Amino acid sequence: MDEAVRKETPPPVVIPRPDHNVSRSGISKNALKVMYRLKEGGYKAFMVGGGVRDLLLGREPKDFDIVTDAHPEDVRRLFRNCRLIGRRFRLAHVFFGREVIEVATFRAAHDGEDEPPEGERLLDSDGRILRDNIYGDIDEDIWRRDFTANALYYNIADFSIWDYSGGVEDVRHGVLRLIGDPEGRYREDPVRMLRAVRFAAKLGFRIDPASEAPLAALGELIGAMPPARLYDETLKLFLSGHAVQSYELLRHYGLFRHLFPAADAELDAEEGDTYRQLVLNALESTDRRVAEDKPVTPVFLFAVLLWGPVRALAMDYQEEGDAELQALWDAADDVFREQQQRIAIPRRISTPAREVMIMQPRFGRRRGKRVLRLLEHPRFRAAYDLLVLRTETGEEDPATARFWTDLQNMAPEEQSQAVGAGKSGSGRRRRRPRRRSRGPKTPRPTE
Repeated sequence: MDEAVRKETPPPVVIPRPDHNVSRSGISKNALKVMYRLKEGGYKAFMVGGGVRDLLLGREPKDFDIVTDAHPEDVRRLFRNCRLIGRRFRLAHVFFGREVIEVATFRAAHDGEDEPPEGERLLDSDGRILRDNIYGDIDEDIWRRDFTANALYYNIADFSIWDYSGGVEDVRHGVLRLIGDPEGRYREDPVRMLRAVRFAAKLGFRIDPASEAPLAALGELIGAMPPARLYDETLKLFLSGHAVQSYELLRHYGLFRHLFPAADAELDAEEGDTYRQLVLNALESTDRRVAEDKPVTPVFLFAVLLWGPVRALAMDYQEEGDAELQALWDAADDVFREQQQRIAIPRRISTPAREVMIMQPRFGRRRGKRVLRLLEHPRFRAAYDLLVLRTETGEEDPATARFWTDLQNMAPEEQSQAVGAGKSGSGRRRRRPRRRSRGPKTPRPTE
């Protein structure tokens, strides 16, 4: 990228308002307020990125990002409802109730000939950007964008679109193309490889061959990224309505294994057909729920994606003599602990995801009050959904899923009769007295 930046940036192709379909009616009123106030304050103001791209495609944008020559402190002086955030990139967030308009200052691309101000730009030994707050103008800012489709600027001054990189044509032809040298851009920020997959899946674009070529060879760089950042990117990949296509592209380019190494190994195993089908069925269901505007949860996502390695490890533990429930409990702990090295799954997500897994053997019980207590478990619905998926792939007896499906539709009295949990106490068994422990034991999961 640096070599490209040293060259004089060609002037943009300016597309006047009559020649494009981006209308202010499709732009958030609050985003328009921000741009107009910046303009009135004597600053340049452009909408950039996915908002322009989506409007060109006739889609409704979810985000309206603004760029300007105003520095973050200048933006804060203009807007009392503004907060400055970020160290890696300094940004201004302007709050309008629940809507947040992000405002970034034009950034320069350091060419390596002059040292940037101390503390403004920091890269690691692989060329990855750690901190970057060097401000420039729009002619330099274009080189900081990743893909041509995301590098289109809508000028509030005259409602024109400024196109420096052929982005309008790429949007029209459905091409995802990196700006600059692909290998250098991926090394700067390896998450761009995941973004390439995500945008291709979301938009239905094909990745330009030059941008596609380095993906397999550079995938290892993803493992060096902060696990918290990879968690956020994983949610965008799988919970935004294009999970199946994201998954298939990640597998195709060999990137999935850098996010979920244990799961990837199970998917490639000879006996992995059942697990592969379970994952696909789950992601198809997730995409349907997003399309129907129904809630989706990362708890279920991680329970499904890690079920294969957890189940395989639990079977190994059972062969070593552990009871089924204890083996599953220990396997889930081990797999999630290893997964945390790649993706920082918050405890509020990982703990209930493990519970969803641990509940699976309990669905085999059909008699007694414990069955009714399972219905009241806060993770019952997610665990039941996993049970149904396992049934569809032949991993579980269909009769088990039918029993729990029917039980949920019964009245309370019918449920008690179905599981033999009547009020009569004549058949109640007496509990055996507890034995004194001979030594420390591994805690067993409770029911």
